[in-house]
Amino acid sequence: MPNDITDGILEQVRPILANSLSELDVENKILVLNEIRKELHKYSPFKNEPVDCVQWVTADSVIANDYNPNKVAPPEMRLLETSILDDGYTQPIVAWAADNHYEVVDGFHRHRVGKENKEIRDRLQMYLPVAIIKSDRSDRGDRIASTIRHNRARGKHTVDGMSDIVLELKNRNWTDQRIAKKLGMDEDEILRLCQITGLAGLFENQEFSLAWDIEDSQPDLFQVSEDDFESVEGQTFRTVNTSDPSRTFHTFDKWECYKAGLYATTFDGMNREQCEEAYRDFLGDSSKFMEALGCVVSEWKHSCEHYLTNGALNRIAWLGQASMCYATGIPATFRGGYNLLSHEQQAEANGIALEYLNRWLTENGRDQVSLEEAVSDNQMDLY
Repeated sequence: MPNDITDGILEQVRPILANSLSELDVENKILVLNEIRKELHKYSPFKNEPVDCVQWVTADSVIANDYNPNKVAPPEMRLLETSILDDGYTQPIVAWAADNHYEVVDGFHRHRVGKENKEIRDRLQMYLPVAIIKSDRSDRGDRIASTIRHNRARGKHTVDGMSDIVLELKNRNWTDQRIAKKLGMDEDEILRLCQITGLAGLFENQEFSLAWDIEDSQPDLFQVSEDDFESVEGQTFRTVNTSDPSRTFHTFDKWECYKAGLYATTFDGMNREQCEEAYRDFLGDSSKFMEALGCVVSEWKHSCEHYLTNGALNRIAWLGQASMCYATGIPATFRGGYNLLSHEQQAEANGIALEYLNRWLTENGRDQVSLEEAVSDNQMDLY
């Protein structure tokens, strides 16, 4: 209830608002009111809650995401339309703010009604109410998880849609434990959804070679006299250095790095130059590099056992490529970005990778190695 304090503040504010807003056209009035809400939001005790600052944005600037597995039957869709017609918008559309648009996280059908129903569209003057999710939700995987959490308790997800979502999150380096926690699932459900998608989906359009094939590297560095071959659906995968009794082996279907796209040949939305520049920026940021390395050595159990026990492999290179893929999704084929670093940055990146390699070796009962041993002969400069 209002008190003397609120009455005093309102007494000062009302004339200013009345004088300032009354002469503005609709577009500018909405713009000013949005900015006022943002300013008030800064001082709100609920400033960490997106719903505390609903913005009115042009309907054309709000776009649907391409991953929502929630479907609403026609009767429910008509009921939603009637609800908005009779009751108005009682819930904002939850969205992520990009550079020049808002991507729907929750409220896809509310967003559709506001665009497609003429009476509502005219009433709202081609605007929609939007609550903007926290800025740290910029990663696509986080936005997908947010959408699923919003939908899961009240909507009906198609099974195919959910299986595609789980597959994408796994390809974005999410572990089953992380998916289960963020999406409110149990791991059995995740397994069933993966089975629906099928193993073939993990390997579609992928090329694989365990020889790193790095430019200017020794072509026979990883070749040994005894090879072990595995095949699935016409594809052949080679596991090298099988004669080493100290190695731990896992079949390719257990390699988290492979499922995450480490051996892909392209990266959607970016050309080679952009990917290599991103590679350089990532390896040059020691805090981000260390954070990703920590996740790789703790979460990619099978990949680390398979690769980090291989003394014939450039393990420093593998850790750099794996952490880059874990953090950004960019595959190893763009590792040339390492050569864009200064010599000092390269040395720092090598040292960080060696620290995490030896940490992993120690935790797994193995002897630590020098940088020369970790990169196997003359491979020190190669990521």
